[in-house]
Amino acid sequence: MEVANLQVVEASVSGLLKTILMILGALVLLRFLGRVMIAKRNLDQERVDLAREKEFVKERNEKLKNFGKVSVSKSSPKGDVQDVDYEEIK
Repeated sequence: MEVANLQVVEASVSGLLKTILMILGALVLLRFLGRVMIAKRNLDQERVDLAREKEFVKERNEKLKNFGKVSVSKSSPKGDVQDVDYEEIK
């Protein structure tokens, strides 16, 4: 019969400290990456908001510039539109 070769693995204090430091390092790295990703998302959202606000101001200024002005177009009306000035009453 062969005797099984058994190895005893002992837990060392230095191995335990290395494992704890690696876990803490991974957690710190993940937390840092999360904050960087949140900051990037906030910057992208701010750019979108600024572009939307700029477009709104541009449209508002265009409408204020043309407020009260009348324009006549020679294109035919779309849909069932009737141009009626008066109705005869019998």
